[in-house]
Amino acid sequence: MGVLSGLEPKAVFAFFEDLCALPHGSRHTRPVSDYMVAFAQQRGLKYRRDEVNNVIIWKDAAPGYEDAPAVMLQGHMDMLVEKEHNCTRNTEEVGLDIFVAGDEIGARGTTLGADDGIGVAMALAVLDDDQLRHGPLECVFTVDEEVGMQGVRALDVSDLKARYMINLDSLEERVFTVSCAGSTRVVSTLPVKREPFEGTVCALMVDGLVGGHSGEDIHRGRANANHLMGRVLTELMDRTELRLLTVSGGAKDNTIPRDAAALIQVKDLAAAKAAAQALGPILESEYRAAESKVRVRLFPTRSHFVAMDEESTRRAATFLFCAPNGVQMMSVEVPGLVQTSLNFAQVYTEDDDVVARFMIRSSINSQAEETARRVMALTRALGGTATIPSSYSAWQYRPQSHLRDVMTDAFRTVYGIEPRIAAQHASLECGIFSGKIPDLDCISIGPDVINVHTPRERLKVASTWRTWALLRETLRRLK
Repeated sequence: MGVLSGLEPKAVFAFFEDLCALPHGSRHTRPVSDYMVAFAQQRGLKYRRDEVNNVIIWKDAAPGYEDAPAVMLQGHMDMLVEKEHNCTRNTEEVGLDIFVAGDEIGARGTTLGADDGIGVAMALAVLDDDQLRHGPLECVFTVDEEVGMQGVRALDVSDLKARYMINLDSLEERVFTVSCAGSTRVVSTLPVKREPFEGTVCALMVDGLVGGHSGEDIHRGRANANHLMGRVLTELMDRTELRLLTVSGGAKDNTIPRDAAALIQVKDLAAAKAAAQALGPILESEYRAAESKVRVRLFPTRSHFVAMDEESTRRAATFLFCAPNGVQMMSVEVPGLVQTSLNFAQVYTEDDDVVARFMIRSSINSQAEETARRVMALTRALGGTATIPSSYSAWQYRPQSHLRDVMTDAFRTVYGIEPRIAAQHASLECGIFSGKIPDLDCISIGPDVINVHTPRERLKVASTWRTWALLRETLRRLK
């Protein structure tokens, strides 16, 4: 008996549990790709797997639906892996330790990967059910969505005939997502020089933060550990002579950093400790509405690293402190929608460089470009270099949509109310699919998933059942 075997819809949760049992973090999706191929082979379904492990599975129309339009169901196989600090689970080798608590499903010590495992599970359940009424199906399962939409970027769509697409990667029930932000990644590199410095070596920690999804949660006022590290370093440098040895923070481009760490040398240990201790309560007070705990800790330690020189330390600390972060502009046209944001996602130290990574999201392409230029201008002013390794356009709203009309009628039948039509600040693969298939009519739906991209991620069970009912009813009506 599986952990989820008592939950409804049984087929959906059975496939979801299968996926959870497989390692499928971004860039480690071969096991789940193999699972998809075996699924198709066992059922005699036509499939194609490409060189990056994307999988497409086709299924013929149900009897009576031979003349219905083809429909694409789409989700991504990879999950973003975030762990609690004390979690030793090797998610590249084993699956997740899932549990059920009331109406919620979670994973002990890690993210759950309902983004987008539950969407993939729904598509598999559709393919597996010969009693469902539907037209021809094209189920597209992509890889590495969480690390720059790499799978869909590489996907050859020339053999796809569907012009209706239901993306199963949204995270809020009762909402039809009909447009989303595009994304631009910026990588900044600051060269550093090193020279011996006489002072006490200390570890400086900023942690205890909530973190979250850099699209879904960027407007919630949560602290960014990399930005706070710059603020703390600047404060300490005002109190005592200081040199930076190393600095690191953040784990993924699309996750708000929960912690950051630095090795420093200080001339006056007492002054540095006093400054750190004083700043902790100040930060807690500033972020008390969004954060449960903000910790600033400094303690002596040892290190084999040679300190950065004064100029390199100053430039690195200034960059961390002054780099833009968070919401840059709210939409005037769509109340409550973040129009442009920037996540100071990662910082790490190489031998002769401090490297920072940023993820910019915007529903206005020119504003994303302007935000990227600001990051690059700051980098260059501090003697560094900056590149844009990836960028893709926003998914534009479609004023006329037959799929939206059909799905709205289906929603009324399932829920008895009207759906909420919304734009989303988080990026979806719909934008790239729409670019590759210009006349594609698509909508994104999904059940309630909370605290995404954190180890507190939870999938709502009853919400999953209702979303599954909506998907079935929509397919029945697309005739």
